[in-house]
Amino acid sequence: MGKLAVAAAVVCAAAVSAGAVLVIRHRMRSSGKWAKAMDILKDFEDKCGTPIAKLRQVADAMTVEMHAGLASDGGSKLKMLISFVDNLPTGEEKGIFYALDLGGTNFRVLRVKLGGVKNVKKEFQEVSIPPNFMIGKSEDLFDFIAGELAKFVATEDEDMQIPPGTQRELGFTFSFPVKQSSIAGGTLVRWTKGFNIEDAVGLDVVEELTKAMERIGLDMRVSALVNDTVGTLAGGRYGNPHVIAAVILGTGTNAAYVERASAIPKWQGLHPKSGEMVINMEWGNFRSSHLPLTEYDESLDNDSLNPGEQIFEKLISGMYLGEVLRRVLLKMAEEAEVFGDTVPVKLQKPFIIRTPDMSAMHHDSTPDLKVVATKLKDILEISNTSLKMRKVIVELCDIVATRGARLSAAGILGILKKTGRDVLKEGQENQKSVIAMDGGLFEHYTKFRNALQNTMDELLGEETSKNVIIELSNDGSGLGAALLAASHSQYLEYIEST
Repeated sequence: MGKLAVAAAVVCAAAVSAGAVLVIRHRMRSSGKWAKAMDILKDFEDKCGTPIAKLRQVADAMTVEMHAGLASDGGSKLKMLISFVDNLPTGEEKGIFYALDLGGTNFRVLRVKLGGVKNVKKEFQEVSIPPNFMIGKSEDLFDFIAGELAKFVATEDEDMQIPPGTQRELGFTFSFPVKQSSIAGGTLVRWTKGFNIEDAVGLDVVEELTKAMERIGLDMRVSALVNDTVGTLAGGRYGNPHVIAAVILGTGTNAAYVERASAIPKWQGLHPKSGEMVINMEWGNFRSSHLPLTEYDESLDNDSLNPGEQIFEKLISGMYLGEVLRRVLLKMAEEAEVFGDTVPVKLQKPFIIRTPDMSAMHHDSTPDLKVVATKLKDILEISNTSLKMRKVIVELCDIVATRGARLSAAGILGILKKTGRDVLKEGQENQKSVIAMDGGLFEHYTKFRNALQNTMDELLGEETSKNVIIELSNDGSGLGAALLAASHSQYLEYIEST
């Protein structure tokens, strides 16, 4: 071999060696980044941990706060609002009634014909609220709602018309914290779920809706103002006398239950004949040192419209689960470059990952996790992800959803403890306790719902859990509002008195 050939061979070998070193370095760098991503995942998983001992502490803290909230206004993070509902439906209510269910970014208007438990006819329409009405003026929001209600009333057919000479009556489900002054009156305490209409706080929401209806000539009386959870409780009780509480797990979350009137120290009036009162807990505002909060939850809270408020809601409700997932993925993108050298622009946009998207990825059963890949491409414009990264995303979905479901179960246990239904007592072996559940998160997110039920079984034990039944009460809040309008109807009161 000539000198030139030898030199060329040496140069070539050196180049190959340098290339190999670069490959090794790239692999080491990639390996280091992947290790960093795994560290972020493991740290998040650890901090979201909900062992049974911790869940029992959360349940005990919930019970303590319930006692404090019933003792005095302002005594607890839980408002424990008196609903003025002291009689729940019996199944005998009859007539045609309207309901308006305002609970989030959409509201529903319903027309309900009651003819006994097995003879209920419902017609409804769902309306999306334009974003500008969620942060504008009170009058604009209520004018929009009244206008949509009037359009719905105009679609009455012969079978669903009220008797001549009677006024239409409406049950108004208003799913925000309200301090009620009567069954058909109450002032807004504060907004939640993305609403922030400052001039509405402190106003009577029934008066505001009534004035809006009067402005457009809609002749309708609000007979009952109820929270969605109270409505769900009423709707559940209509068909099942064992319903003792209701929980909403949807965009937001809340719970209501039947309390002994004698166990409400802050109640100033005469005790109702029934001896009972429905309490609207406003449990989304529950807070405890036992809640497993992470840096992502804290940053979400700090960036929210209501920092320091609705902490429980921000851990378990549909509005926030997808956002927690996004924040973890963003950290992985920034610190471990899991989606390449640059952080995807769309991933930096708050709330771009909605909980239904998260649910679809969590339930992906395809071998190559095709649903996850499609969601990443469609929502975040991220393509060419590795299968192992898609598996990490499914794992993150599982961590976020499982934590939310298990904390929801702990909250329910708190209610059962407060009402003495968390253990079977002698002679109560056949006492059923039914929790009426409503909300898209519970209804549609199967793995969330299953985790909640499994956790309840774990917390209660085999014997007691047989007597505690969690039951979907679909659209219970709308039906419940119509039922409570019926039970407080001027027309029915007139008929009964003549």
